Formats: sequence, structure tokens, C-alpha cells
Amino acid sequence: MKARIRWLAAHGVVRFGASRAARRGDPQGLLVADPVTRADPRAVFERIRASGPLVKTSISTITVDHRVVHELLRSDDLRVTQLGANLPRPLRYIENKTRSTALHPLKPPSLLSVEPPEHTRYRKLVSSVFTPRAVGKMREMVQEKADSLLDELLAQTRAGGTTVDIVDRYCAQLPVAVISSILGVPDGDRQRVLEFGEMAAPSLDIGLSWKQFNRVENGLRGFDAWLAGHLAELRRNPGDDLMSQLIQAEDGGVGLNDAELRATAGLVLAAGFETTVNLLGSGIRLLLDHPDQLAILQQDTSLWPTAVDEMLRLESPVQLTARLAKHDVTIEGVPLKAGELVVLVLAGANRDPAVFDDPYRFDVRRANAGKHLSFSGGRHYCLGASLAKAEAEVGLKTLFDRFPHLQSAGEGIRRDTRVLHGWASLPVDLGEPAATGAHP
Repeated sequence: MKARIRWLAAHGVVRFGASRAARRGDPQGLLVADPVTRADPRAVFERIRASGPLVKTSISTITVDHRVVHELLRSDDLRVTQLGANLPRPLRYIENKTRSTALHPLKPPSLLSVEPPEHTRYRKLVSSVFTPRAVGKMREMVQEKADSLLDELLAQTRAGGTTVDIVDRYCAQLPVAVISSILGVPDGDRQRVLEFGEMAAPSLDIGLSWKQFNRVENGLRGFDAWLAGHLAELRRNPGDDLMSQLIQAEDGGVGLNDAELRATAGLVLAAGFETTVNLLGSGIRLLLDHPDQLAILQQDTSLWPTAVDEMLRLESPVQLTARLAKHDVTIEGVPLKAGELVVLVLAGANRDPAVFDDPYRFDVRRANAGKHLSFSGGRHYCLGASLAKAEAEVGLKTLFDRFPHLQSAGEGIRRDTRVLHGWASLPVDLGEPAATGAHP
């Protein structure tokens, strides 16, 4: 009963309201409640853009303007939102009183939901471990794991089957290896971590169905319980993984407490696993749909970093984020009251024609592709951005080097999530593999 009440307060009422707003044509309602719009939001993005840089809807205030999103991600007039903070006061009270004690990416002390001074301390400690050198070493591991996974797929083709779900067999397996390395996960527990990540993926969404809500709650509780035992084991027997280092890290003699460590590990899973799965899947689909762009990359491999930025721009793994007004303020001529929600549509900003020429065109040579906002910005810029890009560069290049005749084998299934964007399933025909020794 408690869970049902919480779902009604946190999601059921919002789901009903967003559906009604969508039927009236409200642009934000369509983005939340209409699966057709989520699959192809272009018309809604451009409708919002034509209405102004910052637009009031019946749900909140929203922007798809690149300049405005860039500025508001750095604004001291706004703060990050927290679990339930955007609900009306009575629903917020109910949600708070009935919420689970398990970790959540939008619940303090998660880096996604705190501001300075807490955010400054947490980020400084985490940054002391996630150094460029550490990420550089992980790039080597990404290459090794990519080669190993593709060796397995090659063995399958020799056994007579060339059609696979590339999301399940490759796009999910590569990031889970990286996350497991960061968290010090034993090989035997990797499948469980993958399952926790998939279950918790919609945790950033609002308006979840009762079925989705239960799956998310079970995933977060399961990961939290597993994590408590795992961190205790790392304290007893630390390894050379980054989580073991973070457990021991201190700033001025003070380190992260257990709740902060669990929140950080949970964020690594929520923000570092599913987003990279989606980036890899979307990248594969883009290249299969645009063989001329793949041919350019095969002729000039130095363009892979630019290509990954273009994939991030055009198919943003994180579609939107939100901020709350700290106090009464007027932004772009729009008055906001303290606590009012502002939705920053990163995917819309990434397709702003004022910044990107012909913004809906996929162009692996796009000179300013790196101006995308897919990793947020300001003090909340994604700590794992360079690692995610490395995983995509290595993972995609290695895949198409090994299987240069890769082709689509079906439409695929998109993920049923609002904030995170990607493919749940993507069938491909691997085709004839490259000749032995043809890949680097």
C-alpha cells in the first residue's frame, strides 16, 4: 500500500496530467506522455523554438535554445532538482513520507542532486580518483574488452549464425565491463550489475507506469543491498579499482561516508552504464542508416572523435535535465517564482540552427560538433564524459573494423524512457568478417 501511494504521488498524478496536456497539444506533455513524439521530437522541438527562447507550458517552463540552455546550466539563480522537488506541495509531502530508503540518482547525497558546498567537496574527492591518467588506462581496457567481445561474435558467425541483437551482445556488455572495473566488481557479479542498471534506467523519469515504477524500485533496492556488502568487502580487501581508491580518498583528513560512497557508486551505474549503452546503440544505427558517413570514417579514422561528438549531438543519450529557481527571478523576460521548474531540453539545444548548420543532418565532419550539451555543463558537467567518448570511439571503430559489412536486420525497439534515449534492441547481420589481420 505504501508503494502504491508513493507511485500515485510521484508518478500517477503526473502521468495523468501529462497525458491530458498531451491531448491538448501541450509541447511538454507530448515529450513526457507521447511515445511517437519521443521517437521523433523534431516537430515539437521546432514548435517550442518558434515560441521563444524560454516558454511557459501548462506543466512548467521549457527551453530548446542552445544559448539559454548553456547559460542556465551555469546560472547561480537555479539549482539542480531532487527526488519529488518538482511536485506540488501536498504530493511532495506524500512522496517524502513514503519514499524508499534505497539510493536514488536524484536523492542526496548523489552529485546530481546537491549544490555547493556539499557538491564541491564530493566532486573534489571523486575527481581526485577519476583523473585523466586513470581514464587513459581504462581506454586500454576498453580496447581489450571490445576485442574479446567481438572474438565471441566472430566465433558465432563461424558456427553459422550472423544475426545478433547488437545491444544485448555488445553495446551493453562493453560498458558493464568498464563499470565493473571502476567499482571493483568480481567477474561473477557482472551480470547482476548489468541487470540492476537496466532495471534502474527509468529512475530519472517522471510519469512512470506502475509496472515501470516497481521495476525501478526493485532495481535500486537490489543494487543498494548488493552494494552495501560489496563496499564492506572492498574496505576489508581493497583492490586497484577506482572505488577502492575512493573509499580511501580524503580531503583535509575527511573522506566520503558510507551513504556518500553508495550514492557515488549508484551514480556511476545510473549515469555511466545506460547512457553509454545508448550512445553505442545510437551510433551503430546512425552509421548503418548513413553508409556514406561510415565510408568517410573508414577512409579517415582520425575523424572518429568528431563522429562521436556528432552522435552525442544528434542522438543525445540524455534528452533533458531540469533546474529549480532558487528565488523569484526573471529569465529571458519570463518571471519565475522560487521553486519553479525549468526544463532544459539538451536534445533540442543540440539541434539549434543558430549554432549548427542543417542541424538534423548527420555529418561526421561537422566542425563544431563538440559544442553539443549532452554532458550538461557548469559545475554539474559529467565527470565521465571523456570515458564515455573513449568507449564509443574504441567500441564503434573496433566493431566496424572487424565487421565492415555489418547491416541492419530489423527495425529494433527503442527504450521506453523519457530522459534517457536509445535502443533496447537492435538486430544486425554481422556479415562477412574482415580478413584475419585486417583489423588493428
